[in-house]
Amino acid sequence: MTGVRVDKWLWAERFFKTRSLAARACELGRIESNGQGAKAAREVRVGDRLQVKNDGGDFQVEVLALSEMRGPAAVAQTLYQETKASRELRLKLADERKAMPHFDSLREGKPSKRDRREIERLRGRA
Repeated sequence: MTGVRVDKWLWAERFFKTRSLAARACELGRIESNGQGAKAAREVRVGDRLQVKNDGGDFQVEVLALSEMRGPAAVAQTLYQETKASRELRLKLADERKAMPHFDSLREGKPSKRDRREIERLRGRA
């Protein structure tokens, strides 16, 4: 096997849950192969460098092996190698997200009695 479609490879390596999501990411320009935008039908070869932008973060990976079949995650992770800079940047951004305060979603409608008391306490009227 000399090459595999980009969308099929991304799906098999578990970057995307479905192949159609991988193809859509290619259409939107979220996948680059060797510094150029990659269409879904472009072939990936061993040694190619891919930049993948998805919900999990931005990955810069080097293709070590090809696969058309989706297998276990442990096997899929052995078929590519993420660059050290990419891993450090992703972990740094994840730490920043964890450190950010989490706000409860805004409630709809009028405040409850407990909410009203909290608002009054914050305004200094209690």
